[in-house]
Amino acid sequence: MAKTHPKRLYRNTDDKKIAGVCSGIADYFDVDPTLVRLAWVLTCPLWGFGIIAYILAWIIVPEK
Repeated sequence: MAKTHPKRLYRNTDDKKIAGVCSGIADYFDVDPTLVRLAWVLTCPLWGFGIIAYILAWIIVPEK
């Protein structure tokens, strides 16, 4: 029986616009990266911490 590896969050540099954070999140949740990018753009001005969270994810989350 083959071992399955757990899902890991990573920055997808193959389908990136800035750093691949949204694309990596989309891969993790198996959704379209455009939806994640749109959600980020819409929520960023509402709560204000989106840019800081994106930069932190850019630094912390490893590349694929």
